[in-house]
Amino acid sequence: MRIELATAAGDRHHPNEDYASVALPASGSGGALVVLDGVTPPEGGDGCVHSVDWFTARLGGSLLELSGSRRDMPLTQCLSEAIARTAAAHSSTCDLSHPLTPQATVVTARWNTERIEHLVLSDSVLLIERTHGGVTPVLDDRIDRLRAEGRRLAPLRNAADGFFTAAADPDVSRKAVTGELPRGEVRALAALTDGASRWVETFGEGDWTECFALLRKEGPQALIDRVRAAEHADPDRTAFPRGKTHDDAAVVFVEP
Repeated sequence: MRIELATAAGDRHHPNEDYASVALPASGSGGALVVLDGVTPPEGGDGCVHSVDWFTARLGGSLLELSGSRRDMPLTQCLSEAIARTAAAHSSTCDLSHPLTPQATVVTARWNTERIEHLVLSDSVLLIERTHGGVTPVLDDRIDRLRAEGRRLAPLRNAADGFFTAAADPDVSRKAVTGELPRGEVRALAALTDGASRWVETFGEGDWTECFALLRKEGPQALIDRVRAAEHADPDRTAFPRGKTHDDAAVVFVEP
């Protein structure tokens, strides 16, 4: 089994709001990965006394524990329970009904000797390398579709006709993109926050297959380094428009 993980803050003066981890059972017959991208709120407050990195650590830790230890629970149920646990940890001190309450995108995958399950919520990505060749991206494309329609995203966060993130509502797990594959059909997995997937989606340095080939050959840190180089080459964000010059980035590569 090969497991590699890398993460880097977009701003050294600001905490890294991404979360990335892998859990393996003592038997060595399976495992789980979790990657979250905390959503940085705009200035003006979010009704919460806690930081986004506090939230992602809580939510990610709960989701990893549940995904790894409760194989009787579907990943959607694991996410619901993790959200509920995290909400309970700060409901007495914070306004969890605030639309900007701490929240995150989610990628989780779980495998054993028979199958591989996955869940993706919002704009992080899971890449699946097939044993017969080819790389399949698992994407929640709601944000891309809304942008293509020219719609303003802010009012559409966690709205019925908009896009969804893991915040305080456990029912949001039902909006996630989910699926499973026979274990024998999968050679490797990679989970990326959008700070890392910029290599494909923003800078156009390659497609998903080329991205996966880079991860396999050089590892997650090499991908993040190449994203940083592209960001530094366009500090004013004129050639490649984007919300932040540098973003937190996280990548997990697993060859079960």
